[in-house]
Amino acid sequence: MADSLLFKAKDSTSTIPAVLVEAVHNPDSLAAASGVYISAAGSAMLQSGKHDMFSCSGWLWFAVESGSLDFHCGNDTVKMAMGESCMLSAGKVNLSIDVTNEARLLWMQIDGALSDAFMQRMGAFTNVAMKQGALPSQLNIAKHIVQAVVRLSVAQEASSAQLQQLLWAMLASHNGQPVAMDAVMSHEIAKVVDTMRKNQYKDSFSLADMAAISRMPVETFRKRFVAEVGMPPQSYQLYCKMERAKALLKSGYTVRQAGVEVGMSDPYHFSKTFKNIVGMSPSSYTKAVLR
Repeated sequence: MADSLLFKAKDSTSTIPAVLVEAVHNPDSLAAASGVYISAAGSAMLQSGKHDMFSCSGWLWFAVESGSLDFHCGNDTVKMAMGESCMLSAGKVNLSIDVTNEARLLWMQIDGALSDAFMQRMGAFTNVAMKQGALPSQLNIAKHIVQAVVRLSVAQEASSAQLQQLLWAMLASHNGQPVAMDAVMSHEIAKVVDTMRKNQYKDSFSLADMAAISRMPVETFRKRFVAEVGMPPQSYQLYCKMERAKALLKSGYTVRQAGVEVGMSDPYHFSKTFKNIVGMSPSSYTKAVLR
């Protein structure tokens, strides 16, 4: 089997993906002029074993849709489980993935003059592979991106506009804007998401508080929120709080200050929650920013 866009062909130390769907995207003039665009994307079902990877000429974003894996970048190892993503800047070498059983991967390469700024807004670091949780809506968007890239590779006369919209929807979802699993969020649920965002996640809304904002009974609201966003309302609130905390830590806030800003005045509780969601402690995250 020939090399894929991301994975090297089978040799004495590596296996090949069992199922591989991928394509290159040549952006149209409008997408190229925007300064950030998707240049390739794909999905892979990885069998047990080691999978050697090529160095990418642009930013690499990938997420584990199912299963778990160890991602190796040089001497660093990032352990990833289902629903987690990782971002890697261009030119990194000695890349590989170890899979124990089976894992499904979604990935895309992002290029353009403004790709660094775009990926930093996604929470990436230029100097280290950054792991973070991926919202269900982001995984859903990633699947649509792979489908769109494959379609565009077949019909090159088609516009890149849909792909650009999906890319910006990925960023909007990451930053807590109301993006639904089907890209159309109801007014009632969007109102709750916007309320949390405008409050900058300083308050901790109870399930009853959120239901009151939506003007729905609590159980009806909970079911609607899960159906549209893909996760329970309070889990989503914690995810957004930690994304806000990450931005504050990157801008120079202390761990205590960042915790207070997201409604967690107890440093121990904040640090424990941060590590559970982000995968590292706030102090380790701050050191990684300065690395």
